[in-house]
Amino acid sequence: MKLRGPGWTLAVLCGAVAAAAVQSTAGGVYAIRGARVFTLAGPPLDQATVLIRDGKIAAVGTSVEIPPDATVVDGRGLQIYPGIFDSITQMGLVEIPAVRATVDTVELGAFNPEVVAADAVNPTSEHIFVTRAEGITHVLTVPGLGGFGGRQGNLLGGQASAIELDGWTNEQMVLERSVALVVNWPSLESRSFNPETFNVTQRPFAEVRREYERRVNELADWVEKARHYAQAREQLGPSGIERDLKLEALVPFVEGRKPLLVVANSARDIRNAVEFCQRHNLKMILAGGAEAYQVKELLAKQHIPVVLGSTLAAPAEEDDPYDRLRTQPAELLSAGIPIALASFSTSDSRRLPQYAGTAVGFGLSWEDGVKAITLYPAQIFGLSGELGTIEPGKRANLVVTDGDLLEIARQVRYVFINGRPVSLDNRQLELYRKYRARP
Repeated sequence: MKLRGPGWTLAVLCGAVAAAAVQSTAGGVYAIRGARVFTLAGPPLDQATVLIRDGKIAAVGTSVEIPPDATVVDGRGLQIYPGIFDSITQMGLVEIPAVRATVDTVELGAFNPEVVAADAVNPTSEHIFVTRAEGITHVLTVPGLGGFGGRQGNLLGGQASAIELDGWTNEQMVLERSVALVVNWPSLESRSFNPETFNVTQRPFAEVRREYERRVNELADWVEKARHYAQAREQLGPSGIERDLKLEALVPFVEGRKPLLVVANSARDIRNAVEFCQRHNLKMILAGGAEAYQVKELLAKQHIPVVLGSTLAAPAEEDDPYDRLRTQPAELLSAGIPIALASFSTSDSRRLPQYAGTAVGFGLSWEDGVKAITLYPAQIFGLSGELGTIEPGKRANLVVTDGDLLEIARQVRYVFINGRPVSLDNRQLELYRKYRARP
């Protein structure tokens, strides 16, 4: 399937040519020499070299010795950053949201904890190539997430997977198959908007309350059943109890070894979700959090990270200040709450640096803006041992630009994924070449 957005940028053109030049002499060792390196593990390094060997960062500094077998990339005038991490998207699962045959995100039934996103990722999705051309090297692809294309998410949507945006097969792309379990928290909001019909509906609150309590009780029952299932398997052994794939998939999450990615936006829903996770001893990461600023003391006290969406979106309520979503990242971080920025989108994942740049314009420090799309999401999802900084031993997912990573005018010159320079070619560049050459 061919689906890529119209338009083109000079950045893509330059990046494709540059990456092709590097790949022509590709080996297992690369040295990007003479660049300004933002390691995010310390102060920036001027005129520094990043040495890559076998997919890992072997050395970084101003006096790195370049081995004779290295492919050398001239980094003079360029800047090197850790690869961008879009920590909530449906990359590889959605091609055209309006065409259901190209959407592989929502399973039948409300409870699907055994579903793993990585199994359904399409490595040839056109969105992948457009996205990585803007410096996004890895993402968390999330199944069953409510709000995409107007579709209702499952209550237990499935397990989110961390993937790299390069690979012939989805197995080659996987960084971590199971990172978090998606929970679309039932809302007590009586007003709802249908993006397919553009209609707003209002339901009686008593009806909404009954539905809410029913779904929360169902969720609590699943948690308890999974705990009993784990105890029975431990006491009786695997052969002593009939295997249940749904309960088996839930066990790491109800035991607190892995987090729940809880999608909630209103302050009331967030408070209810936090209280539920406290009562059942569940590890929680909040996703969405449009009104997280209203309950920031609670989130800080419970050490609950928040993954925020677009800072360019309109406010959730008509009485909210126009800049409510732009100022919230700085406000939450100042309150001691770990944050990350994510696109909550497939086609707009490439705009993630702009979201961070906008937050910087509304109070977030520049360094925190960069970290909000690199290091902080890696820390929140337990992947900082491999990602998020430029240090020896880390995975060599890097983006090389000719300017500030958060500036829209900068151009991406190279992208390295798993230590290998990848092509920045994509459908937009193809369209540019095609129509530029028309008679």
